Amino acid sequence: MTKKSSIIAALAILMLSACHTPYHMSDISRTRLLIDNRYDATPDATAAAFITPYKQRVDSIMSPVVGHAATYLEAKRPEGKLSNLMPDILLWGSKKFGETPDFAVYNMGGIRAALAEGDVTYGDVINVAPFENKICFLTLTGEKVVELFSQMASRGGECVSHGVKMIITSEGKFVSATINGKPIDPKAKYRIATLDYVAQGNDQMVAFKDKTDEVSPQEYENNVRFIIIDYFREKESQGIAVDSPIEGRVTVKEAP
Repeated sequence: MTKKSSIIAALAILMLSACHTPYHMSDISRTRLLIDNRYDATPDATAAAFITPYKQRVDSIMSPVVGHAATYLEAKRPEGKLSNLMPDILLWGSKKFGETPDFAVYNMGGIRAALAEGDVTYGDVINVAPFENKICFLTLTGEKVVELFSQMASRGGECVSHGVKMIITSEGKFVSATINGKPIDPKAKYRIATLDYVAQGNDQMVAFKDKTDEVSPQEYENNVRFIIIDYFREKESQGIAVDSPIEGRVTVKEAP
């Protein structure tokens, strides 16, 4: 046996001996620990003192009111008030970039909370849009738009802006769609506002991978949460509480 072989054999023996243990599992037990307001009855003074300066700082950032919701706004498939509002906000925010998209798309997975009726705070907006997603503009052919809508249909619908009317089946099949009252022209080009994450073809919307003429501003101030906040602030300055009607953007029909 060579010196190298001897070393390998010794290491193997050591590894095998390391696997041996004198302990054996004899029993497994589990229980539930109920966490309720009993734990608030006697707060830990030391922990409270430690948290206080941080809480004051966080509250000072998160508590300012940026606007008001006229009603409870939540995201739902095939269509919900908040899932209508979010792509509409992308359209509204497009003017800052000199863009006039034909429609906008927001992914359901990017909406992480609802908005209660009444005050909408900075913290509420972060709860709704916690990711570092930026607004993005791109172009698809009509043929690819139909492909995109088919991919949305397979997921039960996604968030589309005012002006889109899409019919899908309960089995997740695309039936038809119009954009701003017109049928989709397979040869035409459509300008779309969305999120940079979605534009990469994520959330199964892979038609976006065939995009052209992409404009994707990556500066921090172009984070979508700031566009949402600016939208609410503008409506607030106009004395308008934000609402978003259900208007049949995505309609589900039973398959024949």
